[in-house]
Amino acid sequence: MKITVRVWRQPNSQADGRMVSYEVDQVSEDMSFLEMLDVLNERLTHEGQDPIAFDSDCREGICGMCGVVINGEAHGPVQTTTCQLHMRSFKDGDEIDIEPWRAEGFPILKDLIVDRSAFDRIIQAGGYITAPTGAAPDAHAAPVPKNAADKAFDAATCIGCGACVAACPNGSAMLFTAAKITHLGLLPQGQPERDSRVLGMVAQHDEEGFGGCTNIGECAAVCPKEIPLETISRLNRDLLGALVRGDSN
Repeated sequence: MKITVRVWRQPNSQADGRMVSYEVDQVSEDMSFLEMLDVLNERLTHEGQDPIAFDSDCREGICGMCGVVINGEAHGPVQTTTCQLHMRSFKDGDEIDIEPWRAEGFPILKDLIVDRSAFDRIIQAGGYITAPTGAAPDAHAAPVPKNAADKAFDAATCIGCGACVAACPNGSAMLFTAAKITHLGLLPQGQPERDSRVLGMVAQHDEEGFGGCTNIGECAAVCPKEIPLETISRLNRDLLGALVRGDSN
């Protein structure tokens, strides 16, 4: 295939950015989206131009570092990570717009790379448990109801890619925050910090500049791990309960 890509180019966080067009020839439908960018970057390097900066690591749909907005959709037209998107999703002659995540909490560092350390700080605000040190307990020492275990596991699959933020019209990271809160809040080991966890993580979410959640649902629609929207409802219940208990004390 021969395609045209329009890529957001921005040399650093202080500079202004713009969309730049490139033609890419000999694109195989079996290439991944990132492999197509690799081919383009090889050509740019040979021509003495600055290659397009983008994040990637595992390229196996595990880490989520590769996230970009493709034709206005987080990760592109398929509900998966960008690295698992293949060029068979496009056709000869297509024009493809590629942009970084857009949110106040994700400042652009260069081209398609954004600073997602805000997610780390949200987790640091409460994403942990108090556990005694020493020998590991037996596997079934703390029974967990099957339904709770299943929902905790679903929430724990969140890879923190940030697609939920990029898709949300409000730039909210509430699906990510809810997943991290829910995954621990459903387990017996997470109960001692349950109130402080939700209060701390939601406060940090707001401090990082992410928008408020209005339950539009775009976040769940693009999540590559299919974290359900009801996870946010669980966060809201935990938050309300923590606030009520805090007021009563």
